Order: sequence, then structure tokens, then C-alpha cells
Amino acid sequence: MNRVIRDVRENELDAVLAMNNAAGAGILPIDGARLAWFWRHAAYFRVAEVDGQIAGFLIALMPVADYDSTNFRWFRERYPEFVYIDRIVVAGDHRGEGLGRVFYADVQSFAEVRSPRLACEVFVNTGNDPATIFHRSFGFREVGQQVLPASGLRAAYLVKDLCSFPWIQQTYLAEGRPGLPDLDWLRARALPEAAAPRRATGT
Repeated sequence: MNRVIRDVRENELDAVLAMNNAAGAGILPIDGARLAWFWRHAAYFRVAEVDGQIAGFLIALMPVADYDSTNFRWFRERYPEFVYIDRIVVAGDHRGEGLGRVFYADVQSFAEVRSPRLACEVFVNTGNDPATIFHRSFGFREVGQQVLPASGLRAAYLVKDLCSFPWIQQTYLAEGRPGLPDLDWLRARALPEAAAPRRATGT
């Protein structure tokens, strides 16, 4: 089995949209306009390719994103710096193959040179206990809950502190320091030029 985690390509957005909206109760559906906004503005938007086929994706945002999401705003009101995992989806026929942990290891590698924490939420009234176990076993802790007004779902807000970031910040990112080395695995995602209004709405 050949597995690759890489940045999404624009011609793959239809497949990503279909996968998102077939994922079930743990992932809220989106439309093509929302996904196109993620394509233009998400700091992290990668897919898992297994034997040449897309098997999953993960989207994450930084606090500078103009994202009108209840969950995203909850974190932005409380933390000045974070990388927010908006959604992760693994196709049904690839679940149980460890792609979730591969994605989380990859997004943590992305985040720990940019931010002191990863943030996300899980819905706790959908019978989604495996998601809670997964995040707790990956080092996340709960920092709050709220009921979402639009859906009535209760979201538990989770944070994982990234212990390597203080050293990265002091060595590379503080004022007068050189910045991150110009290496492929450290580069930010090359965002396409935005062709639509920056604001996106979400949950």
C-alpha cells in the first residue's frame, strides 16, 4: 500500500466535497462555496492519497482567518495563537487503517513550528465516543463546552499544548531571529489568490 499526505489540488475539490458530505453525523455538511473558501484560505488543507486514490482529508486554520464559525470564534476569543482543526474525514473503505493518526501527526508537525497549541472540537451528543477516545489518546484535553445555536449539538472544545513551540519561537520566530529555514517540510501552504470575499460562515 502506497500512502502519501500532500496538499490538496483544486481539481480534487469535488471529490473532497462528496467525501465530506457522506461522512455521517460527526461531520457537518458543507457546500461547494464553503469548500472553495477553504481552498483559498486554509493554512493546512491536505489529502491522504492511497494507491493513487484520495482516501481522506484534513483542513486546519490559523486565527487570522476571517472564518465566521461558532467553534472557531470560541477559540479565538480565548487563545491568541492556535491551529484549529476544522474537519478531518477518512473515506469509509479506509477507516481502521490508521489514517487519522497519520493526519494528526502531520498536522501536529505543521502546527508545532507555528503555534503553541492545536485546537478542535468533537460533538458529544452524537454517540461519537471513538472521536473522544481518539483525541484524548493523542494528548488533547477538554477546555470547555457549549451547545451550538444553529444545530442544537453540544461541542466539547479540546486543546493540545505543543511543547516544542517555545524553543522554535525563541530560536527562529522572535523579533530579530532568522525565521524558519527554507525547507519543503517547513514551508507554509501556497495559497491561491482569493477570487471571492474573504469571510466564510460555519458552525
